Amino acid sequence: MGQPPAPARISASWMRSETYGAPTEAVSPAFTGTVDDGSLFARCGSEVLAGLHEALPGEPISLMLTDAEGVVVSRLCDERALLDALDDTYLAPGFAFGEREVGTTGLGLALADRVPSLVRGDEHYCAGLWGYTCAAAPVLDPVDQNLLGSINLTTWSQRSSGLLLALARTAAGQTSALMLAHGRGAASRPAPRGEVFRIAPQAPALAADGLSAGWRQALDEVAAALRDGARVGIVGEPGAGKSALLAAALRAARPRHRVLHARPPAAADAVDWLSLWAPELGKPDTAVIAGRVHELPAPVATRLAGLVRALPPTALSMTAGSADAVPEALGRLLDVVVEVPALRHRSADVLPLARHFARPGTTFTDDAVRALRGHPWPGNVEQLRRVVRDACARSTVVDLRHLPAELLTGRSAALTRIEALERDELVRCLNGHGMSVTRAAEELGISRATAYRRVQRYGITLPDRAR
Repeated sequence: MGQPPAPARISASWMRSETYGAPTEAVSPAFTGTVDDGSLFARCGSEVLAGLHEALPGEPISLMLTDAEGVVVSRLCDERALLDALDDTYLAPGFAFGEREVGTTGLGLALADRVPSLVRGDEHYCAGLWGYTCAAAPVLDPVDQNLLGSINLTTWSQRSSGLLLALARTAAGQTSALMLAHGRGAASRPAPRGEVFRIAPQAPALAADGLSAGWRQALDEVAAALRDGARVGIVGEPGAGKSALLAAALRAARPRHRVLHARPPAAADAVDWLSLWAPELGKPDTAVIAGRVHELPAPVATRLAGLVRALPPTALSMTAGSADAVPEALGRLLDVVVEVPALRHRSADVLPLARHFARPGTTFTDDAVRALRGHPWPGNVEQLRRVVRDACARSTVVDLRHLPAELLTGRSAALTRIEALERDELVRCLNGHGMSVTRAAEELGISRATAYRRVQRYGITLPDRAR
């Protein structure tokens, strides 16, 4: 822990970068438009970086805080030349600099592997970043150990990098400690204030023929409507994959188009948000997805409808929670509305999607496959993506012990905090190496009969070896 990445980690990151379709010559990262700078994590991280910045006066080092997806939240630097260079490579607040967007970097590797990482010069996947050395350390929630983001320190590649990694690691630890002191790590994060990002057409997509008939039918219907010049709306539950389906259909119908996806902001930011990406509407070879339009204030929805009314129908597509929830001004413009089934209604998609979200080379044990297939996925595809990526950060062979406890229980009623802790501890023990119900009961200081009663009470799925 804390050592520079071994050649094997760099090589593995390069392989993933190639799989993701990351750029090799010049970066063109995703731009979110706004950042979540009001969360407990952002406030504590910024406070720690401000203190570190004061301790490094005049040093050519840029201090950055990123979220868990690699989006730069804040940046501090005194050297004008370095700031200008970072702006030229888009390593600035609001831009996504994760491994999927720009390939191997210190911050991308720290987030992917969840360990402090140092990437120097030509170890970067993209040649446009060879002029820098980047040290980063992940920041974990002090309570539940979820990945929150990273502390990233960047300097010129020719500068000494000996202290960078130690500084990043120390700052990450201080951020977690400060979160615990200020809020016990439990403060909720405000919703994002809106996003705009490019969906890279060259990125590998999951083949439609590997998914269920329900998904393929919806995809075919949307692609056909787009080819016919219709304006399309996609509706469905949150996280069901509406934007992914629409992006895939746009690529099928307009393979040479770039695709921009705009997500709604808070009401107070709506006008500025619309101004941010409205100039892209109607550009040749450009298609825009307006996501979650049911969250738009009526005046903004009306203004957006006025902007696109005279444009070709394929210039703008939309997603919403339901057809009835689409603002009236936008609803009148839609020619075709297609519903994406929730993941619980297309259970055949769970395993193909899990393998798609996993890192290359990851395998799932039979126990893990049964748990993934048996879960109802109330958070749909987005929940599955989070679960799989979190599990892959722990092992390349995903077993029950790498999955969250709620996937291993059949109880649907809400648990009290004590019940949830009791359930999670029992699941942890049962998924330990060589564990059985008897040994788990001994470790927890309860009788074997009590352990079995609690397994039944919480609907815990026992691994075959523990039965």
